[in-house]
Amino acid sequence: MNKRAESDVMRSAGLEASAFWMPYTANRQFKKSPRLLARAEGMYYWTADGRQVLDGQAGLWCVNAGHCRPKIVEAVKKQVEQMDFAPTFNMGHPAAFEFAERLARIAPPGFSRVFFTNSGSESADTALKIALAYHRVRGEGQRIRLIGRERGYHGVNFGGMAVGGISANRKAFGPGVAGVDHIRHTHDVQKNSFSKGQPRYGAEFADDLERLCALHDASTIAAVIVEPVAGSAGVLVPPQGYLQRLREICTKHGILLIFDEVITGFGRLGQPFGSQRLGVMPDLFTTAKGMTNGTVPMGAVFAKDSIYDAFMQGPDGIELFHGYTYSGHPLACAAGLGTLDTYDEEGLLTRAGSLEKRFEDGLHSLKGERHVIDVRNLGLMGAVELEPRAGAPGARAYEAFLKVFEAGVLIRWTGDILAFSPPLIVEPAQIDRIVDTVRGALKALQ
Repeated sequence: MNKRAESDVMRSAGLEASAFWMPYTANRQFKKSPRLLARAEGMYYWTADGRQVLDGQAGLWCVNAGHCRPKIVEAVKKQVEQMDFAPTFNMGHPAAFEFAERLARIAPPGFSRVFFTNSGSESADTALKIALAYHRVRGEGQRIRLIGRERGYHGVNFGGMAVGGISANRKAFGPGVAGVDHIRHTHDVQKNSFSKGQPRYGAEFADDLERLCALHDASTIAAVIVEPVAGSAGVLVPPQGYLQRLREICTKHGILLIFDEVITGFGRLGQPFGSQRLGVMPDLFTTAKGMTNGTVPMGAVFAKDSIYDAFMQGPDGIELFHGYTYSGHPLACAAGLGTLDTYDEEGLLTRAGSLEKRFEDGLHSLKGERHVIDVRNLGLMGAVELEPRAGAPGARAYEAFLKVFEAGVLIRWTGDILAFSPPLIVEPAQIDRIVDTVRGALKALQ
């Protein structure tokens, strides 16, 4: 759609004044050349003027089963007709218990307790609070420090923002939560450029946690939170042995290890959760996004049984003073149950494994194209990093994103990185189309 046509759609929809303050968007830039999605089905979106767009980013890392899947749609319709809302403070409803049980069945052994939230951001804050409270109920209330990682993303609430390590998400909002520090990130283009799967070099980066243990005294640190694969920073895949070493250090010092699996959960890496693919178990892990296929907002924190049990040892009463009005919302639970049914019937939680080689070969075929300085991938997550344009960081990737979209494919861009996370129903020919469309856009870049 050309700029004038899009603007006409904006006006006809009453959006030209735009009361909507758009998130993570250059609002003035967008309104000059809007991109409006009107409907979706399967692997595709359609724009407001009827143009078909192949979804190469699963909505926003979340539509793992593809769009508007019948079982999910029907489950939500049925639930809203039966009961629209039920509180879960001192009350309950069957769908919340059923969904938690179904989730526990696909979780790693020993993670049979699920605390519901409404987003990945809330899941991150919830996991951090559980970690702090866990140490307190065990008599180690001095453990109040939280450790994140540079270039990490854990949502936009104050806790997640504080442990996150993307500077643009932090600099406008003050110091955030006190008592937070960060270990260094794992990205090393010089040694690991164009890695396929986990890079060979960089396990030693985990030892930076020992530095913080010495600096702050390990007995004051409650938890370390990392993404198994850093998504929002541009698909930073952990080096071989890195997560294992991080696990060893946390265990040595009695520190809880939290995995943020909001992106890596629900089949993105070829197993239900990233910990299962990577062979390292945390103490808590967060989820959202693919949990309900993006249909109704929802998140969760999975806790080791031993952590839950620690809260159940005190006197009768509320064990954890935390929760949200919409924790375990009936519509979200219905969407989640429909999502799990779809995943199970179509084998989607492991399907990425059969597609990974095709996806990997396709992305790495872009090596040698103009401005490409790195390609990396794991499961159905991938990134192509571009050389920044002098004096205009991010501009080149944004232009590539626009050209790809104009050619009928939706991908994500962050900084000078193009990121890919197609729905798990993607077909090999659609992977090829995504790659070929990006190749064409790169050839046209200055």
